[in-house]
Amino acid sequence: MSLKFSKSTDSEQEVKLDSAIISATWQAGFAYGGSEVGVLVKTAFVGEGTKINIKGKSEKGKNLGKLKDVIYGNSFFGKLTIPEKIEIGDRVFFEVELPQLGLSDESSYIPAGPPIKVSKMKWSQSEARRGDTLKLTAEVKGVRDGAEAKVTIFEHDADGNHDKIAELAATIIGEKLELDWEYEYHEDTDEIPTQAEMEKYGGKYNPPEYFFEIEINGHRFGENQESGLLKFKDWLEIEFLDEDGQPVANSKYAITFADGSTRTGTLDGSGRAKEENVPPGPLDVEFNTGLGLEPGTQDQTID
Repeated sequence: MSLKFSKSTDSEQEVKLDSAIISATWQAGFAYGGSEVGVLVKTAFVGEGTKINIKGKSEKGKNLGKLKDVIYGNSFFGKLTIPEKIEIGDRVFFEVELPQLGLSDESSYIPAGPPIKVSKMKWSQSEARRGDTLKLTAEVKGVRDGAEAKVTIFEHDADGNHDKIAELAATIIGEKLELDWEYEYHEDTDEIPTQAEMEKYGGKYNPPEYFFEIEINGHRFGENQESGLLKFKDWLEIEFLDEDGQPVANSKYAITFADGSTRTGTLDGSGRAKEENVPPGPLDVEFNTGLGLEPGTQDQTID
């Protein structure tokens, strides 16, 4: 819109400013069935409280409903609901009318399709050990082949303050999402609260657990841990040396783990033993040399 003023400035003049609809735009690039999509109308020289009518439509005859409201500050924002049964390949638009001013306009067209449906989110196994490669899978409907998705892995927190661990890109092929992720625990296992510590606050030992979410075109799935919780399992190597630094072979040992469970065994001829699938966290080791129990220290854990 352009304005031209060519009268004298040394006296009072009256200038008529024409009202206009400047733009009518969708606030998304794609309309998914069952979702609400924002609409924005911008105007010029429209009085406060001017009535506005909006009618949503699709090229294939679907009705997106109506909005009736008023304009303030020369702009209006609202939302139209996209029908769930809208077909892939359809396009949606909306008509704008300012009945008091005799103005009307039509928005741009954006592609539309049925609702995105994500199901069967799961890990390839229920427990992870350091260095394991896990496969994350899900079934995805309502998107084109080759559509991009973002997968976010969180460490679960019972209080809801989940920690983000990783963000990974994925592609939907044949209505399936598949992604490989190598598990590593990068924190200090000594900082994991033990059963004894948790009992002081009425809680219970819990190893690190993980879930994942999927985001496609701004829609998030898996916020309620639909993927299930993946548990971290550790391993431990111990060695028992005498005062001269020599290995004590065939000694009995007992380990108390962070979850309060215990495990016993016998060292090999080199004074060593390895335990698999142990609860991660602080632990205590005692050795029986035949002369009584002696406290020991863990020789190796991978932190």
